[in-house]
Amino acid sequence: MFIVCGFYGTATALADEYSETPAPISSQYSSTDVNEYPDNCEGIGYLPEYTKENLTDAEKRGRCTWYLWTGGNAKYYRDLAKRTHGSADLLKLIDSKDHDERFKLYGAINDPGCEKSTEKDEYGLRLDKCKDPLSTGVIGLRKFPNPNFEQAKWNPDEYFKTSQVEPPYLIGQSCAICHVALDPLNPPKDKEHPKWENLVPALGNQYIKESEFFGRSIADNSFVKQVLKSQKPGTSDTSRIATDHINNPNAINAIFNLGDRPTYPEVMNDGSTKDVNHILKDGADSTGVATASLRVYVNIGMCGDYWTSLHEPLLGRTPQKPFDIEKARKECKDWRETEARMADAESFLKTIEPMHLKDAPGGEEFLTKDQEVLKRGKLVFASTCAGCHSSKKPTAEIAADPEQAQKWYEESVLSSNFLDHNFLSDDQRYPVTLIGTNAARSLGTNATKGHIWDQFSSKTYKELPSPGNLTLYNPFDEKKPIEFKIPNGGLGYYRTPSLISIWATAPLLHNNTLGLYNEDPSVKGRVAAYTDAMEKLLWPEKREGIISRTDRDTKLELPPGDPNPRFRLPVPKGTPVNLLASINIREAITSLNLSNLFQDLKPGGGIKGKLARVLLRANKSPDFVEDEGHYFGSNLPDEDKKALIEFVKTF
Repeated sequence: MFIVCGFYGTATALADEYSETPAPISSQYSSTDVNEYPDNCEGIGYLPEYTKENLTDAEKRGRCTWYLWTGGNAKYYRDLAKRTHGSADLLKLIDSKDHDERFKLYGAINDPGCEKSTEKDEYGLRLDKCKDPLSTGVIGLRKFPNPNFEQAKWNPDEYFKTSQVEPPYLIGQSCAICHVALDPLNPPKDKEHPKWENLVPALGNQYIKESEFFGRSIADNSFVKQVLKSQKPGTSDTSRIATDHINNPNAINAIFNLGDRPTYPEVMNDGSTKDVNHILKDGADSTGVATASLRVYVNIGMCGDYWTSLHEPLLGRTPQKPFDIEKARKECKDWRETEARMADAESFLKTIEPMHLKDAPGGEEFLTKDQEVLKRGKLVFASTCAGCHSSKKPTAEIAADPEQAQKWYEESVLSSNFLDHNFLSDDQRYPVTLIGTNAARSLGTNATKGHIWDQFSSKTYKELPSPGNLTLYNPFDEKKPIEFKIPNGGLGYYRTPSLISIWATAPLLHNNTLGLYNEDPSVKGRVAAYTDAMEKLLWPEKREGIISRTDRDTKLELPPGDPNPRFRLPVPKGTPVNLLASINIREAITSLNLSNLFQDLKPGGGIKGKLARVLLRANKSPDFVEDEGHYFGSNLPDEDKKALIEFVKTF
């Protein structure tokens, strides 16, 4: 999302910014290369014509935006690299020595138009050789000349120690880094070296390892490394940088049937009422698709100078201020140019249709041939699941009568067109007290009143009442459960996820903790992961009761990565990671005198007693079991559960 296309007859932000700057990256590529592989994305990069759909010109422009546009965020990621003393440095991730194992190391997808390089360039960096001169070799990571680079000051060895020396390149990221995935209907023979036809734009890369992107250079004895290791593949913690002080990585959404997604009337911040989608896991993005999309771009660095003036990235030591949309529109050129692209991007995303197992190579062998089993599964779905997991609904009059509503759902699910244009979700918000899954994501505060995304959430969202109290497992004393009161103001809700193509996207739940993670994108591998996840969903006794704990004695240093930290706290082996990762540690150190409490720790003694009680009270989400909840259907007879698994596999 950092590149700039000239679709609208205007120079893009980066093109303007660097117009007088030599472009060292282009010198690596001969004019023959560029002419042989013409840029079909108007100055922002190269994409082949290959696509399974016959796209309109607008949809093609949207496809380029999705894969290549960065919204000018490369400068932001350079600032982040300096801020973290090199711990979060995208330039360090694109060394060509990793080309043949990027999927294994990071879950990253190689650009099919690039090949491994064995030689260093003029700056001492070994980068992939690509048909697209802006490609880094990794889908979704884009490369630009750094206007602040000074050849005389450049030292690659010094750079890789602390990232403080200005490098020759800036690295930005587009939507593709998280959303482009290996095609379930045409899986690659070699997952490290896919071809373009093995990629799909918006399934969500359930193999990406964000923790490795940000944590590879962090010392093993750092508590921060333990936090990152607890993050499951295929998830992204979107509130890590504009932090809500809750460790809550969540699954990257698959995008299907957007034209069929339900809308609901919500009161906007200006008092008007607008029919909108509920976006994000908690439905917080609730002022329309366009602004929700732009918020994502800001969250990954667009208008970074303004955005980071409203909060302190990562540490969050200062109160957040709301991002002002009108100010950004007036003063940030990248906002205006990205906003101009959103209609085309939405048009492209609306072309994406479900991927059915029956259409995958060998997929039929994983589907039941027993029509009675399939019918039984449909009826179970109608009685147990369709009320939430269908966008096709009875009229209000029918819905008011439970018997009529049940009959309607049975007829609907049994019909031949039930799956046609069905979002397989009502997209409604439900209280976490009902859903029962780990509460962390639902308790995020970034979209609440007065916080960073205030203007991107509706007044309706911000006035939601508290769903009540949670009774939570206490990892320090099972006999004394934790009682947690959910605050008012939007917290404590999850929207219903879509089940479209769920056979291809396991593990399940909003945090990807439920089910087998086998890192196998083959049809057989995906079905194995799906089956294991569904069995654990419907037979809760098979779940592991996952609580992420530190696997060694570590140190929590603040600021993280600083060579001269102001605080250094010992964290014993076996400590629940989220005991410390879900508190405002700076606030706690000041108000709760944590430094002294930690000094009382005895080697090998672990956190307990007064310190444990203090940390639990300070915790913003003291919900430590990660694979709990969503027990709907768990009381069904076994044969009903098996039939349901077979039917849902056809989605």
